[in-house]
Amino acid sequence: MDSTIQRVAQWLSQAQRAVVFTGAGISTESGIPDFRSPGGVWARNQPVYFDDFMRSPEARFEYWRQKAEMSGDFLEAQPNSGHEAIARWEQTGRVEAVITQNIDGLHQAAGSRRVLELHGTARWVDCLDCAQRYEPEPMIDAFRAKQAVPSCPACGGRLKSATISFGQALPAEVLEESGALAASCDLFFAIGSSLVVYPAAGLPELARRSGAKLVIINRDPTDFDATADAVIHASIGTTLAAIDAALATSES
Repeated sequence: MDSTIQRVAQWLSQAQRAVVFTGAGISTESGIPDFRSPGGVWARNQPVYFDDFMRSPEARFEYWRQKAEMSGDFLEAQPNSGHEAIARWEQTGRVEAVITQNIDGLHQAAGSRRVLELHGTARWVDCLDCAQRYEPEPMIDAFRAKQAVPSCPACGGRLKSATISFGQALPAEVLEESGALAASCDLFFAIGSSLVVYPAAGLPELARRSGAKLVIINRDPTDFDATADAVIHASIGTTLAAIDAALATSES
């Protein structure tokens, strides 16, 4: 473990275009519930598909009920040592960008500036009819108080979290930029992701095929472990803090 930490720190020190890709595993260490694991959000709730949300008032009510149920976890969560290490690497020019499947905004809260959110963000609510954007807390409070789906204050239209729902297309420009980063980087970190959800899971494969070193840090094994240059199955926050410390030591 220590030798792998040292080796990854050396690669990061030498990298010119490192890219970090994160999944739910980094956020669960900040108290954000995992959506897909046994006992996770989708084990307790049936996801509302985008088409159903658009056409059904009942589906919109269920969507907002779930959003209100989960909102406390997002509001109370704070960046952990993993988010903070990644932000430092970007601020010191070690990391070019962060690509994330997470919707919690914790990378930005830690100080990361170039964050590509493949699945959108729970930090905003969008009107699907007039494109106005609102802070979520007042909308959630209104739903709880009235037990009625809030409507857009500007146009009366349909309000939805600025996240990507099942059946909703991922933002094409974010996907395109993420693919370009993966294809041009020389070091790619895949952190806290099971690497089973495509097209996002294809990014580490693209980076590896394009000549980058691939580092996987995840609690559980992934299908990409056998092709990675380094694999660490351990706490993400602890591991990234250890890499950060080794990096600082090597440069002092």
